[in-house]
Amino acid sequence: MKMPLKNKPLPLGCVVATRNADNILFSFEIEEALRRHQNYDWGEVCAEDWRINNEAVFKGDRVLSAYRSGADEKFWIITEADRSVTTVLLPEDY
Repeated sequence: MKMPLKNKPLPLGCVVATRNADNILFSFEIEEALRRHQNYDWGEVCAEDWRINNEAVFKGDRVLSAYRSGADEKFWIITEADRSVTTVLLPEDY
């Protein structure tokens, strides 16, 4: 299996957040998670989802990562297949 190229960040396109995520998460938490996501650190996903994300980078499929805020609030970051939009959201926003 190919691994993502660490020297080429994942294109994020337009970054947006749901109202719920924007109200609950601190901006520095979102920014740190976006940096990790863009650098192929998928956060708290299982090994199979990590593998699927790595393959999605090469196939041009959607990528989903999962993180936790300092208050232990789980949130996701999804970059669409065409890399035009990346969304920060809480699981209940999906």
